[in-house]
Amino acid sequence: MESLDSNHSHAHDHEVGCESLWNFHRRRFLRGGAIATGGLLSQGVLTRIAERLSIASESRHSEKLGAKSLIILWMQGGPSQLETFDPHAGSKIGGETKAIDTSVSGLQIASLLPQTAEIMHRATLIRSMVSKEGDHERATYNMKTGWRPDPTLIHPAIGSVICHQTEDNIEIPRHVSILSGQWPARGGYMGSVLDAFQTGDPKDPLPNLKSYTEKKVFENRLADLRDVVETEFRRGRLRELDKNKTLHESSTVRATTMMASEQIKAFDISLETASVIDSFGNNAFGRGCLAAIRLIEQGVRCVEVELSGWDTHVENYSLQSGRCAILDAALHSLIKQLEARGLLDQTIVMCGGEFGRTPEINRIDGRDHWPTGFSTFLAGGPFRRGHVHGETTHEQIAKGTDPLLGVQDIVRIEDLHATLLHAFGVDFSQELQTPIGRPLSLSAGKIIQSLLS
Repeated sequence: MESLDSNHSHAHDHEVGCESLWNFHRRRFLRGGAIATGGLLSQGVLTRIAERLSIASESRHSEKLGAKSLIILWMQGGPSQLETFDPHAGSKIGGETKAIDTSVSGLQIASLLPQTAEIMHRATLIRSMVSKEGDHERATYNMKTGWRPDPTLIHPAIGSVICHQTEDNIEIPRHVSILSGQWPARGGYMGSVLDAFQTGDPKDPLPNLKSYTEKKVFENRLADLRDVVETEFRRGRLRELDKNKTLHESSTVRATTMMASEQIKAFDISLETASVIDSFGNNAFGRGCLAAIRLIEQGVRCVEVELSGWDTHVENYSLQSGRCAILDAALHSLIKQLEARGLLDQTIVMCGGEFGRTPEINRIDGRDHWPTGFSTFLAGGPFRRGHVHGETTHEQIAKGTDPLLGVQDIVRIEDLHATLLHAFGVDFSQELQTPIGRPLSLSAGKIIQSLLS
């Protein structure tokens, strides 16, 4: 074992072997294990062992950093930074938007978010997000996965990565998307089992959770399904595939477990008081944010709640105003309720979209796509409180000029993902084997340390 980490071994001879073993880096373990076994174990076996060790190790790190769950408030369409978190009131690019003071001295945000202004001392605000994608689908993919689209591979969404790197014993889905649109979070090359479970307005009960037959009849039909259908599914498949289970059988077991679980009540917001429900706003998005809290309380790892309608090529101010009114009450109540329930320190909230809107107002009073210098709101976990990162210019960007010149302290999409994964104790540099045999790290970014406390 000397080749694994001789310096570590000599410096910590007093440590119990088990604890030091958990902290070996995955690739170091692979290299040392291959030497120790003389090649008798295949790299595939070692990879599986190493990944299990890595998950266990990162789980311990997660406890130290504090992040256990992620809530993503997804603003599909591209919210305008100038009408939300980065107003330039009174300037040529500011338009009709006014700025208001917040709970952080010297920080102003758009007057369209008055309740959010009250909780900014709990948040980190990035005003310098930069993407290379200006198309909705490609930019959504980029922001949700941390990677630009690749025709040879589908990358997993960040919620899928977090679920892959952690373990739980809950009986409901660990990755949930509420009000998901046309591009929901997917498991990508990690497998469809890590796709987000999609559901609609929480005021409506989840469909297909009750059997239409008596319990005994239902159990007999499940037995027939296992005995007859699954036998046919298994024909010609690998013997050791999921311990002789097909994906169909695994899905059936998960579904029936969920149907019988008390944890399913987490989706039912009617169990909350009327005052709490009303504080989120009388709309589907607000109810989705409340449901997200209830799901996190049950141990769900990642919940995405979508608010679409931000693509304002025409009548930008009025349309952004309408979206902000919905977002404002929900975001404010989300942070306040997480804090009141003792969940904010272990839950990261991220609010943003795939890009922002142009500083220039077009001829039909709209703003177009702008992937250079847009805003993302973060709160909870190990992120700093009352912190602003980055700055954008209030000057009109001249045509033909590099727009990056108007952005200070840029944060690339991949850097945001690397920082988020690090906040969960995940070693994002570790490489996994994709289905085509390509080794790929979980993120190509770097940690922005100044965002973390």
